[in-house]
Amino acid sequence: MLAEDTVGQLRAYADLAGAVVVDVGGGAGYFADALGRAGARIVCVDCDAGEMSARGGAMPAGGVMGSALELPIRTGTVDVCFSSNVLEHVPRPFTMAGEMLRVTRPGGTVFLSFTNWLSPWGGHETSPWHYLGGRRAALRYERRHGRRPKNVFGESMFAVSIGEMLRWARRQSEAEILDVMPRYLPRWAKGVVRVPGVREIVTWNLVLVLRKR
Repeated sequence: MLAEDTVGQLRAYADLAGAVVVDVGGGAGYFADALGRAGARIVCVDCDAGEMSARGGAMPAGGVMGSALELPIRTGTVDVCFSSNVLEHVPRPFTMAGEMLRVTRPGGTVFLSFTNWLSPWGGHETSPWHYLGGRRAALRYERRHGRRPKNVFGESMFAVSIGEMLRWARRQSEAEILDVMPRYLPRWAKGVVRVPGVREIVTWNLVLVLRKR
């Protein structure tokens, strides 16, 4: 359902019929499947073979092993570069965002969605204890459940803020910002992303849409 809803959002910025779309961190290919049904030609990039083969042991169609920090895609060759809830799992978010912009052709679209650290779900399964510190939240989870969380702060989950990603986007001379919005909130709540501080807590997940110049 999330994948289908996201495809509906993406259609507002790009024509998907026949478009070459890279799904960065696409895992088992749920988003890739929905994008394919919309008529797109998909390349699903992920660095985790286990995640990519999680649905029946087979790689998703168009699956390619590779890092979001060094995409195995030629510069300026894709129509849409898409990523959902991956940015907070890489140690260098600006590098990943820059790679997404690099591989997108002039006139193409970058659709980047991520969970910001100070949102109520910023710590993922360790939430809301991440507000007391990511490492402390991970230790609490381990004591309570007898195993480490899948998303460990400083290892597989990192603190990304809306403010820093907006500042990064505004510095990009080769791209313009098409839209910034809270992904899971109604459209009338869009104005919250313009309020520093408040947006970091109220916006559970941010969508940043860029057009490559």
